[in-house]
Amino acid sequence: MTRALVALALVGGATIATQAPRPAAAAEPLRSLVPVPVSAQAVAGVTHTLSASTKIYTQAGSAPARAVGDYLAGVLRRSTGFPLPVADAPSQTPADGINLLLSGADSRVGDQGYQLDVAAGSVALRARTAAGLFGGVQTLRQLLPAKVESATVQEGPWTLPGANILDYPRFAHRGAMLDVARHFHPVDTVKRYIDQLALYKINYLHLHLTDDQGWRIVIDSWPRLATHGGSTQVGGGPGGYYTKDQYRDIVAYAASRHMTVVPEVDMPGHTNAALSSYAELNCNGVAPPLRTDIEVGYSSLCVGKEVTYRFVEDVIREIAELTPGPYFHIGGDEAHATNPADYQAFMNRVLPLVSKYGKRVMGWHEFVKTTTDTAAVPQYWGTTTSNETVAAAARRGNKVLMSPANKAYLDMKYNASTPLGLSWAGYIEVQTAYDWNPGAHVSGVGESAVLGVEAPLWTETIVTPDHIEFMAFPRLPVIAELGWSPWSTHDWNSFRTRLGAHGPRWQALGIDYYRSPQVPWDSGSGNPGTCAQPGWDRAAVYTGGTVVSHNGHKWTAKWWTQGEEPGTTGEWGVWRDDGPC
Repeated sequence: MTRALVALALVGGATIATQAPRPAAAAEPLRSLVPVPVSAQAVAGVTHTLSASTKIYTQAGSAPARAVGDYLAGVLRRSTGFPLPVADAPSQTPADGINLLLSGADSRVGDQGYQLDVAAGSVALRARTAAGLFGGVQTLRQLLPAKVESATVQEGPWTLPGANILDYPRFAHRGAMLDVARHFHPVDTVKRYIDQLALYKINYLHLHLTDDQGWRIVIDSWPRLATHGGSTQVGGGPGGYYTKDQYRDIVAYAASRHMTVVPEVDMPGHTNAALSSYAELNCNGVAPPLRTDIEVGYSSLCVGKEVTYRFVEDVIREIAELTPGPYFHIGGDEAHATNPADYQAFMNRVLPLVSKYGKRVMGWHEFVKTTTDTAAVPQYWGTTTSNETVAAAARRGNKVLMSPANKAYLDMKYNASTPLGLSWAGYIEVQTAYDWNPGAHVSGVGESAVLGVEAPLWTETIVTPDHIEFMAFPRLPVIAELGWSPWSTHDWNSFRTRLGAHGPRWQALGIDYYRSPQVPWDSGSGNPGTCAQPGWDRAAVYTGGTVVSHNGHKWTAKWWTQGEEPGTTGEWGVWRDDGPC
């Protein structure tokens, strides 16, 4: 049988000329991928259906490939009920089943990309590394019906559309930060977040382990840091901390999802929990009380005391021993209680300690003014598009991690009525989070100077796993796409439609997400609902109270409007979203 290849016109560079009509059923899942691939083609008239006899084959002799196969089997067994045995691939030419191979991939995939080919008889996922296979598995999951993510057995069929996908990341570093200091989040919560991050090809987890309100990891040489400094949190709750074994467990779990942990110990400011734990770290020798408010900028380690550097070295040494990743994050932000000369003197002593214990220093961008070391990584968190300190570092050759607070901070409110979060950096609706270019956002910091992107989630108001999910979704996938997909594919209208298709998937996973009115959320039937109301017309004039349909939702005009598309503005827009049809 001749198979005609059909292009999937995603956006930008992913568009290829159409050779034959595209069956809607085959191509629809391809139009819902997040992050959008570099290239995706539908194969006309072809599907691949999983069955009770399907096997998963992995590269013979490769334990990392076998681990990815076991992971995929674990995901699929829960919802399909199929046994899905995992075995060594008998050859490099797939004949049946799902094949995870470390050979034959296009050279462009690099160390993190993959090539995914879905044919009627078999599925071939090829990469150069297990990390590439793992990323490809996340795409494969999105090609299956959303209910594949369910924790209980569901009714099939389990059909993948025929496809040829070639994909690799724009930036090597795509991170998310979880603040466990303001509110402590236990191991199981962190693991759940790791699984959610992995869905969208996030490969770094930055843990903000210490702050004024709490110290969250055991340091054997300074035990009161955990027992006293970790005994409370914002609002006065019981707090908590990780034992070294628990921290190792988090690091190992992240590694099983091909994610690297970046530990952060913020200094010289944001240190009240440490200062309260040990009086000798204070210049006056008096330990302050623990703090449970959310104020910042008032604390500082005593720069002139030698005990400060013994303390810092012990902390770096013990955490570095637990963390196999390349980075140690020293914070360095909002050190308002440390004068500039002391700040420079502190960094002169501390930055070499990070190198001494085999790590590359990372910090909030303020610290990079104290060093000419081009291996240092400043994390830009400012709200402007101009910062001379960061631009000068880029000119020297430093790589910058982009986390502008008014674009990438997941703890900012969506709008004025959002019950969680803060708003000091502004409101961040989905389109605001999407409409910026990490490779050109800060003047003087071009694409080649950007290490990647990170989406921080500070937890002054975030107490439960449900809170984490509501603030991270749908914005976490937004930042993930900015880090992964080519800039040529950047298109808001395409993205919001693809993003909307993930609603049923998150529901199956039990993820509580914000139903942004800017996104046409899938009703769960596979397509937007059919509305009885007349469709919105860009040329028409509407007055308050008029009801129209658009993208499967009913919309009511609040006042006179013409040409403003429903769902493209937040609560202050003229259209009220009355839900799916």
